[in-house]
Amino acid sequence: MNTTTAADDAVRLDKVRKVYGQGAGSVTALNGVSLSFRRGSFTAVMGPSGSGKSTFLHCAAGLDRPTSGTVLLDGQDLSGCDETTLTKMRRERIGFVFQAFNLLPALSVVQNITLPLKLAGRRPDRGRVAEVIERVGLGNRANNRPAELSGGQQQRVAIARALVTGPAVVFADEPTGALDTRTAREVLLLIQESVRALRQTVVMVTHDPVAASYADRVVFLADGRFVGDYYNPTAEAVAERMTRLGAWADEAHGAYDRQPSATGGTF
Repeated sequence: MNTTTAADDAVRLDKVRKVYGQGAGSVTALNGVSLSFRRGSFTAVMGPSGSGKSTFLHCAAGLDRPTSGTVLLDGQDLSGCDETTLTKMRRERIGFVFQAFNLLPALSVVQNITLPLKLAGRRPDRGRVAEVIERVGLGNRANNRPAELSGGQQQRVAIARALVTGPAVVFADEPTGALDTRTAREVLLLIQESVRALRQTVVMVTHDPVAASYADRVVFLADGRFVGDYYNPTAEAVAERMTRLGAWADEAHGAYDRQPSATGGTF
């Protein structure tokens, strides 16, 4: 499954387990997940409800600590980091884009975008900031406040804010969930362009097969396990797999029927 070396990867998980609670009431949200994400790649993470997608994102991004296993982000083992180091890494090496745009209403576009730099104690590079604002198509909106922007424009601000620090990886959690179909397509094309033009690494959690089809690769989780992946996906192929996975999750919650994936893994 993982044919890359650690130096090739922006993020690498090795046998990651995450258990909530203790004893009979414990819940295993991730159960031995090993995955790697190449630098300059766009990966969608999918799975049925309760498959572990959110826990995966939280552990991969250093927002939560695994019960066991290791997470390497930009070559650094997060298990050896204290909270201060993790906070610094999240500010400087990780970008986040969520379904909720999380913009500060009193700040302008440019102020919202540069906020992570200021929180990290870094002086914004005006040229870099201007380049990012132009890249997301908001050159004529730099001084507007969020209330003066459409939903798609606000998500573009959030993407620019995630990109401005030059992060090792951007984690996107349902970034098009609050957008109409046309606007969602524009945002997904923008994410694609940031991967291709900037060699940005993007890992996107989504439930939408159409959104996943914009990625280079789709990774499937079920019952806390990695159960297959698919390169160069189409929306139809992803939807068909999700249908099978959903049926399995409803009926099995145990050993799954092992079938060959498009990349020689199992599904």
